[in-house]
Amino acid sequence: MNILSVAYPLFPVGPDSSGGAEQILYLVERGLVTAGHRSLVIAAEGSSVSGELMATPTFSGEMTEEVRGWAQTAHRQRIEATLSTEQIDIVHFHGLDFHAYLPGAHVPQLATLHLPLNWYSQAIYSATNLTMNCVSASQAASAPPGLQLPVVRNGIDVDRFQIATAKNGYLLWLGRICPEKGVHTALRLAHRLDLPLIVAGPVHSFRDHRNYFSECVEPLLDSKRRYVGPVGLTQKSELLSQAACLLIPSLVAETSSLVAMEALASGTPVIAFHSGALPEVVEHGVTGFIVESEDEMAEAVKRMGDISPAVCRTYARGRFDWRRMTAEYLNLYASLQSGS
Repeated sequence: MNILSVAYPLFPVGPDSSGGAEQILYLVERGLVTAGHRSLVIAAEGSSVSGELMATPTFSGEMTEEVRGWAQTAHRQRIEATLSTEQIDIVHFHGLDFHAYLPGAHVPQLATLHLPLNWYSQAIYSATNLTMNCVSASQAASAPPGLQLPVVRNGIDVDRFQIATAKNGYLLWLGRICPEKGVHTALRLAHRLDLPLIVAGPVHSFRDHRNYFSECVEPLLDSKRRYVGPVGLTQKSELLSQAACLLIPSLVAETSSLVAMEALASGTPVIAFHSGALPEVVEHGVTGFIVESEDEMAEAVKRMGDISPAVCRTYARGRFDWRRMTAEYLNLYASLQSGS
């Protein structure tokens, strides 16, 4: 098959991507190439892919609606040009704004919904020649009444993560720094327990993200609670393997959690709020703890020594391997191509 994968216009794709959608696209299209299929990818300049990259311009400065519009136009033009010159069997979208550059061509199209369904434009439900899939059972259960969406659970490259010979004793928060991810809760908890915490991840150039960092995160940083900035795959794997536990105090219904999967692959327990798909990723009392409040999270931190690193690693390998995910997408492509 010839598969055209289309990324979110504003962020590059690659092994060091911070966004979950970009990480999944990178792994799936790597799997396509490994399986002998032709992979074409439309993504921002600076992306790294296994197949053929057709880059669209990157935009510096604040990510305004005007900038988003320019990026969407560039994506739409590249998609149309590709479909006019290449024989494409499936177009697979990964961006939140995919509805803005859906082509009119009659090629089968798939959109993976990486984010909460209410974050997407309602226009996605009236699009023709389009199939959508969710990444967890809890996300699929939130679909509008009568709409049944297929589920392809996310995966990670478990082999890129290893158990450390010794833990360094710090708590870890890792991800996009924005209000809904609850970084301030993790910092407040670390102060409350007088424990070291490392915060890692990008502050994207959206105004509300920058304001959140300066107003709610930065004032809680000190010599013991440190922000280390964005991290690539190598540094991320080191931080995860050496952490005492990973904290996920998310304030929104998570559709999945790649960082939780990566922590478990590193033998590191996860303590997470009962949010969306997190109970599908973390087995309470076995690979970490699912909690209902900051108070319960504080108590769970005291019990993180009860969790076996080896059990976490085995659990991750058995459930989250990226090859299973790629095989499921290939099956879904085949069904779309056959019209079944």
